[in-house]
Amino acid sequence: MKASSRIIAILETLIIMFSIVLSYNNIQVNAEVIPFRQKPVKIGAFLYDFKDKYISLVHESFEEIQKNNQDKVEFAFYDGQNDQSIQNSSIDSVLENEDANLIFLNLVDTKVTGEVINKIKAKNIPVILFNREPVDINAVKSYNKAFFVGTDSKEAGILQGKILINAWNSNKSIDRNKDDIMQYVMLMGEKDNTEAIDRTKYSVSEINSAGIKTQEIALKICGWNRDVAENIMESVFATNGNRIEAVISNNDEMAIGAIEALQKYGYNKDDKTMNIPVVGIDAIPEARKLVDEGIMAGTVIQDPKVMSKVIYDMGMNLVYERKPLDGIQYDFDQTGVAVRLPYGEYTG
Repeated sequence: MKASSRIIAILETLIIMFSIVLSYNNIQVNAEVIPFRQKPVKIGAFLYDFKDKYISLVHESFEEIQKNNQDKVEFAFYDGQNDQSIQNSSIDSVLENEDANLIFLNLVDTKVTGEVINKIKAKNIPVILFNREPVDINAVKSYNKAFFVGTDSKEAGILQGKILINAWNSNKSIDRNKDDIMQYVMLMGEKDNTEAIDRTKYSVSEINSAGIKTQEIALKICGWNRDVAENIMESVFATNGNRIEAVISNNDEMAIGAIEALQKYGYNKDDKTMNIPVVGIDAIPEARKLVDEGIMAGTVIQDPKVMSKVIYDMGMNLVYERKPLDGIQYDFDQTGVAVRLPYGEYTG
């Protein structure tokens, strides 16, 4: 009996000691987790070019989110200046100095997606790529804390086509030479950019699917830039002005540049008989105003506030180890890692 009592006493002592150690460890874990959650989440937002009008609106939306969550998040913004080497240096510096708990990534060169994700993966930091479609979505799928928020670029082109179809069918004067063929100029953002390729292809294919024949007068790469588009459009008009019946632009900035060039020749101003339909994408405020005034035929809405909110919510879900789409109304597409935000028409 005495031996049994001694064994029981030893076991009770061991249980007490184990409980003390377990409680201490729990206290230590909580002590580490609580301060992390009490500190603002540091977000490194890498934007391909601050000068891009649409990206500047996304930037503003992120700043508004930060303003409304001052004790919760702390953004640091990095301008890639449309140069991947500059963006790489910024990313390397942030990773080396551990200056971010979460990364929002708007790549300059979407062909280097895998290389950049591998760097971020090595640091075990969640990353949301956005806006500029990765050339290889498998690079995103290779890291379980990487996702993409963007759009279906085919849809943007289709909506542009619909705007021009409606304009063509409702106003026969657009067909200036009365040959029943829509002669157009295409202003393309970038040659190898997925969004640019799809917007270019599907805008025209949608017009053709409505039974309207088309003829491309010129296709010009303008780098998403208004000034470049203005100069190029001025040159194209100087040699083909009497043939141009529509201008299709991969974004609003280039569309506005084209309009500024047309206005130098007296078009797209007050005289509605001197109007060449121009369509863009993004629905930035200046483009909406031009549409409302009848100077621009239409644009395609890509809401920067919706995009920034989805990026932010998904990123915070990852930081706090929730499911990536918790509280988000959109679903992943067939890739399982990409969220496609819907576009909309804006015709005033």
